[in-house]
Amino acid sequence: MFFTSSDILNLALSVCVVILTGFLCFALYYFASSMRKIHLVVKKVEQGVAKAEELVESARAKLKNSSAYFTILGELAKRALEFVQDKRAAKKSANKKK
Repeated sequence: MFFTSSDILNLALSVCVVILTGFLCFALYYFASSMRKIHLVVKKVEQGVAKAEELVESARAKLKNSSAYFTILGELAKRALEFVQDKRAAKKSANKKK
């Protein structure tokens, strides 16, 4: 079966190549599996970020609309105060004339 030392060397080399090939296949499988899992995690993170962006945009739009209402309400309150002050001033001047 083994007549020379080169026969033993060739057998050892072939066994090593088979083991190395098996190890490389095993490592490549786990590398691809890890990349797939990382891809799924990144996809979920992107979805979460997109939802957060939508929430921020929605809040920004609502605040923008409500700030317009606050501006209108502020102007209304200002005019109401001016009206009340004018009425008080007119009442005081009417009382002073009497």
